[in-house]
Amino acid sequence: MKGKRTLYEIYWEILTFCRSPRTFTSIVNRCSLNSKIGQEHIGFLLSKEYLRRYEEEGRGLHVTTDEADVFLEAFKEMYLELFNRGPEFKL
Repeated sequence: MKGKRTLYEIYWEILTFCRSPRTFTSIVNRCSLNSKIGQEHIGFLLSKEYLRRYEEEGRGLHVTTDEADVFLEAFKEMYLELFNRGPEFKL
């Protein structure tokens, strides 16, 4: 699938990328977001408790929580049903 990503694909990319702790800057850069949109998406995922933010050595880090597994699995199943392949995000 090519073209514009859906909101759910962006959420999936952020959550997949944040399985290891990541800074805000690394998230927006890797997921090709501008900072305003990145703040909105990350804020939403934090409010759903799919991401957790914490400080380490003076840096704010974001990491995917276990609660996100429900979304990640549902998204993968839906994607497989629609496109006969899993979602792709080259880490």
